[in-house]
Amino acid sequence: MTRLGLRARVTAAFAVGALLLALVMALFSYDLTRRSLLDERERAAVRAAYYDAAVVRSGLDTGTPDVVAVLRSLDTGSSRRPLLHLRDGWYARTADVGAGSVPVELQRLVAAGQPAVQRVRLDGQPTLLVGVPLAGELGYYELTSLREVEGTFQVVGLALTAVAIMVAGAGAALGWYATRHSVRPLTAVADAAERIAAGDFATRLDPTTDPDLTRLSTSFNHMVDQLVRRIERDRRFAADVSHELRSPLQTLAAAASVLTRRQAHQDARTATAAGLVADEVTRFQRLVDDLIQLARTEQPAHRDEVDVAELARAACRERALPQSLVEVAAGTPARWRVDRRRVEQILLNLLDNAVRYGGGPVAVRLGMRDGIGVLEVDDEGPGVPEADREVIFDRFVRGRAAHARAGTDGTGLGLALVAQHAAAHGGHAAVVDRDRGARFRVELPGAGR
Repeated sequence: MTRLGLRARVTAAFAVGALLLALVMALFSYDLTRRSLLDERERAAVRAAYYDAAVVRSGLDTGTPDVVAVLRSLDTGSSRRPLLHLRDGWYARTADVGAGSVPVELQRLVAAGQPAVQRVRLDGQPTLLVGVPLAGELGYYELTSLREVEGTFQVVGLALTAVAIMVAGAGAALGWYATRHSVRPLTAVADAAERIAAGDFATRLDPTTDPDLTRLSTSFNHMVDQLVRRIERDRRFAADVSHELRSPLQTLAAAASVLTRRQAHQDARTATAAGLVADEVTRFQRLVDDLIQLARTEQPAHRDEVDVAELARAACRERALPQSLVEVAAGTPARWRVDRRRVEQILLNLLDNAVRYGGGPVAVRLGMRDGIGVLEVDDEGPGVPEADREVIFDRFVRGRAAHARAGTDGTGLGLALVAQHAAAHGGHAAVVDRDRGARFRVELPGAGR
């Protein structure tokens, strides 16, 4: 199972805590209400039973009383039912109560002259039974229905349950709100880190946003400053070295050119050596140019309105390829907001890669999806194995096809430059599946704005 995030865990903790607190309060309130209502009903029932017992005692003292008439004279309403135990038996106003309605233990207490109260269930209904001793072993009993009280308990229980659920929901909402505001500084740090990873090295955190996070903001900004200094130092070093190498390389290239032109006047071994020197000098020059380009990729992209279709045709002409390779998808705007120099370098490097390692390009496709510009170059080579599709965009890495088809030719920086130029636009470069050959795709977000 995927672990819950911090916000979900804190929200769940708030909800569970609120629910437990609400349940405790609900149980306490329910018990207190139940005890209070039962005690009040019991006191009222005992007072009424004693009063009715006094009326019955007065009626029985008249000599030869009519017991049934005495019981009917009681004002018990519909919730109380009288029951009288005399020496000759049990008397009641209705046939649904009798000796079986009174527990034996309660009868013994009343017969012994002790009043007693007990809650029982008769015919499935809660009933309060009050026994009042009369003369000798005689006793008066009154059965008071507690059905209304039990209904009140159910209503109170449902109300408290609903309140507990609402409190738990309120606790969850409070937890979500609290975590949303408490995690906001961390979200700001994550957003800043993403922008820095995308190449926006000017991003910094505001140390005054939250006094409790001042140290985090200050440390983060200091880390970014150190990172920018190191990147700038490495970039400047690579650029300086590359520029310093240009002059001696030009001299070597001129000397190699002279040797190449005089191959006809040289013996076979000297001519072969001269050819190897010329090839290596050319490769060295290409490597220096790529390093200079790589140093420039650390700078942010400067977007302008560019006719990318015409730029792609110009790249094809520069590489002596037919302009008919360029295909523009329907609905694609003519002008994109991109860095002209970077897009031109992307197209040239992808075309060079297709020519060297892919048997030549077969299509250069341009399209736009949701404001994202898409450049695709298809070739008819052997394709790129699944294991190489990520690493070929790293610096100084060449795929298996490059080794197989071109030996040691190439610098291993062409596709790395493509990836760097795409990243400067906030996009990425990738190799996607195709029935035959390879398809290199570059996505440029914001090109349609």
